[in-house]
Amino acid sequence: MIAAWWQKQSERDRRVLAFGAVLVALLLAWAFVWYPLARARTQLETRVEHERTDLAWMRQSGGELQDLRAKGARGQVDRQGKSLFALADVTARGAGLAIALRRVEPTGPKSVRASFEAANFDALVSWVDALARDYSVQTTDFSADRAEAIGTVNARVVLEEP
Repeated sequence: MIAAWWQKQSERDRRVLAFGAVLVALLLAWAFVWYPLARARTQLETRVEHERTDLAWMRQSGGELQDLRAKGARGQVDRQGKSLFALADVTARGAGLAIALRRVEPTGPKSVRASFEAANFDALVSWVDALARDYSVQTTDFSADRAEAIGTVNARVVLEEP
């Protein structure tokens, strides 16, 4: 049916239709293949540039972080002459762990062990984080068992001065 219709067209009409079909095919190829690929490439180039900027910032910050660690700049709060033993006791009580704190005992010249019963887990982790951040105290051992109440643990934490 299409072949018969094609044959009925004049030579000039066939050329115009063929040219139109090629033009439509090219426009469709551009619209559905070339343009989406070119747009995706542009977006990827922009993303790569942003990622390179982020990487440069991370490398710079990493170098600064290593410099600060090497200089011992982690401990920002003055300990006011308190030993690690006293610091652990005072800061645990200040963090709302006074009721749960059972004992603080020295385990070495620069380390102590703190024992807690039915301590709020979130408060305990915040306390350990604050010791590391503010006083450069490292947690070398942390063990916790679930207690009866929801969100509470029985825990033993070994702290050490650098």
